[in-house]
Amino acid sequence: MTWFEWAEALSYVVTVVGLPLAIGVFIYEKRRERQNEGEEIYQRLSDEYTEFLKLVLANPDLQLLRKQSANFPLTDEQRERKLVLLSILISLFERAFLLVYDESMDHQTRRLWQSWEDYLLEWCERQDFRDALPGLLQGEDEEFCAHIQRIASRFASPKLEQSV
Repeated sequence: MTWFEWAEALSYVVTVVGLPLAIGVFIYEKRRERQNEGEEIYQRLSDEYTEFLKLVLANPDLQLLRKQSANFPLTDEQRERKLVLLSILISLFERAFLLVYDESMDHQTRRLWQSWEDYLLEWCERQDFRDALPGLLQGEDEEFCAHIQRIASRFASPKLEQSV
């Protein structure tokens, strides 16, 4: 075999083996990069939720850490602080919804979203949160509003649903 024939044979090997291998490696790396980006977004959102919980801890008189809303009268200043905290929470939920939620999530994204769904369920269980939702959702993303209202409706009392 001549040098030219060897070069031609090697070019065929590169074309048949190397090119598909390079495409496969490229696709694998892109998929890994997207997964890392998703996990980074999730981590930043989790950090923001932790910061929100620190704000809640700094305002224990509002009793926002209780599973059920407390039935005690709030002062005007307390109502305002509570509304601000709930506004921050809704903003965080909406950001998580827009960045993570998708109707056709892959397994990893669904796992990341599930913790946010748990937070939504936990907060929608609170009557005071559900009562504040209409005002908090003004101007928010329509799909997000529909999603959180669907969750909140699970906890609505049957008596209220009959009167609507």
